[in-house]
Order: sequence, then structure tokens, then C-alpha cells
Amino acid sequence: MHINPYGEDPVRLALDLINDPPGSASELGRRCAAAGLVIDVPPGAADLAETNRFLAAWLGVVDAPDETARAERLNALLAQAAAYPRLTNHAADGWHLHYRDPDRPLAAALRALISVGTALHLSGRGMHRLGRCAAAGCERPFADLSRTGRQRYCSPACANRDAVRRHRNRTAADHG
Repeated sequence: MHINPYGEDPVRLALDLINDPPGSASELGRRCAAAGLVIDVPPGAADLAETNRFLAAWLGVVDAPDETARAERLNALLAQAAAYPRLTNHAADGWHLHYRDPDRPLAAALRALISVGTALHLSGRGMHRLGRCAAAGCERPFADLSRTGRQRYCSPACANRDAVRRHRNRTAADHG
């Protein structure tokens, strides 16, 4: 099975922006450009505010109680980002598919990119492939990019901490 990487990169960008929010519009623009996004219109304060509102709504997709609710929430975001798919070579780096209108503000481009990317990620890998970290005290969202589809933690550090905690609890119970 070939997995479309167009879904993975936008989902990673969303998580990066949520887990380490940019402090300014210029930082938002730099981080988006570093992630490979071609920015048609320089970002302003409205882009930062709108992106933060969108990402809060996107977390509703992560936190959906079941697949049907997840699809409904994502479909609502997709409806707000509606644009017909188009082929473009706007950056002279080869023809590729865009799911956004040209010359849109950065917030609008991010809404379209992340919404479509999330839909591709979930439909291509599985509707369960977004979640919150299972480690005690950590609620960071993550995208399950594993081969097995059984990721439970946001990072190896959280997985290791939780494994150590479980081991210590077992050891204490065996000696108690």
C-alpha cells in the first residue's frame, strides 16, 4: 500500500504549531516556510489569531469520541476550506496538487492544507490515527505515523517514562 505523504506533513505541521505555538505572525511564517509551505501573502496578526482559532477547532478532531464524530468534525473544517483541487507549479519546483485558492492569506492556506492533509492521513492510515498522549500528566496531541497503528504516546520520552513508572509499580507490588 502506498501512503500519500501529503497527509503526513500538514498533520506534523499542525502538531508542531499546537505543541509549540508561535509567538508572532513572523514566527508563524518562518516555521511554515521551514516546513515547505510556499507563502503567497506575508502573514499578519490576523493570520496568527485565525490560525490559533483553527488549530483549537482541529483539536476537536483529535479529541473526537469516535470515528463518526471525528469525520463530522473534520468535514466541518473541510467545508470552511473549500476550494477545488488544482495543479500548480507556483514555486517552479514541479507540478503538484493544491487544495487551496491562490493568493490566500497564510491562515486560509493553513486551514485548507491541514484539513485536507488530516483527511488524507485518516482515510489513508486509519481513522484512529490521531490521539492524546497516554502518559500520566501529558496531554499532548500526536499523529500515529507508526507502521502498526498502535501508537499511544506523543514521544519516545513519554513512552519510556510510562514504562519506567509501570515497572516501578510492578516491582513495588511484588515486594510489598
